[in-house]
Parts: sequence; C-alpha cells; structure tokens
Amino acid sequence: MRRKVFDVLASIGGFALVLMLLIAGGLALWGYSFADSSVHSQLAQQQIVFPAKGSTELSSPKIGPYLDQYAGQQLTTGSQAKAYADHYIAVHLSEMPYGGVYSQVSSAARANPTNAALTAEVQTSFQGTTLRGLLLEAYAFSVFATLALWAAIASFVLALVFAVLVGLGIRHARRVPEGDELLGHPAANPEPVTA
Repeated sequence: MRRKVFDVLASIGGFALVLMLLIAGGLALWGYSFADSSVHSQLAQQQIVFPAKGSTELSSPKIGPYLDQYAGQQLTTGSQAKAYADHYIAVHLSEMPYGGVYSQVSSAARANPTNAALTAEVQTSFQGTTLRGLLLEAYAFSVFATLALWAAIASFVLALVFAVLVGLGIRHARRVPEGDELLGHPAANPEPVTA
C-alpha cells in the first residue's frame, strides 16, 4: 500500500474519531448540566436550611463537625444533601426507639397497637427515613453529574489530541513522495536477463 494513501486513510479515521469524541463530550456535558441543575432546583424547592452557626443543634459531636461548614445555608447541592442526611437526619433517627429503623418501629407498633407514643414514632420514622433516602438519591445524582463532567473534559482533551494527530497525518501525507510504499521503497527496476 502506498504510504500517502495510508496516511490519508488514517487521517480520515482519526477525523471520524475526533467527531465522535466531540459528540460524546457534548452529550456528557449536557448530562452534567441537566443532572446538576435538576439536583439544585429540586433541593432548592424543599427550602431546607441548615441550623444557624452556634446553635445547640450543631453542638453534638455527631453533627457539628460535619455541618458547621454549612451553618445557616440553604441545602442546594449534593454534598450538602449527603451531609444533612448522614449527620443530621440519621443522628436524630438513631436516637429514636429501635434506632429509628422504620421496619422495626412499625413492627413494634403493630405488636402493641395501644401504645400511642410508639404509633406516633412510626410516622416520624417513616418521614425521616424517606427524606434521608431522597437526599441521598440527590447526592448520588450529583456524583453522576460530576462523573459526566469529567467524562466531557476527557473527551474534549482526547479530541484535541487526535485533531493534532490528524493534522500531522495530513501534513505527512503531503510530504511523502508519490512512490513510497508503506513497508519500504519500491524495488528498483531489475536489469533484463540475457541468455
């Protein structure tokens, strides 16, 4: 195969790869933007605000070290959602009967239907575990958004690298002499054999 033809074919393949990487990067960037804005808007609608700085709610060693950085802020990001779920709601649930585990509180209430306090704990446990689960789901989507952002960056960087390689391939194809073969130069014309 002629070297020039190979260079042109490799450059065309490289150009196609650049286009695919640009499309993948664009889609990943769109995925990041969609997930990040959805997490932000959904959390903002809940209007959850962290306890104020210096409040007694942050004095617990199980809560304060994790939430002090967010004191007084509205909960709008995935990392805030995880901190609130794991170090505020989970702590308060753990202080409830049966550790606030809904299935255990519910089973105990069904076994003792006359215990009004335990029946009320079922509702509190259900609400707390549900909110905690929803906040952790928002955190998970924020992680997906971050992964999509890094995938977009990687795709764009690779597209740039391959675009440079395509340019070098086209440049090389222009400089290669017409007769060069891919695996060496063509054989010289042999001398005619005389008998």
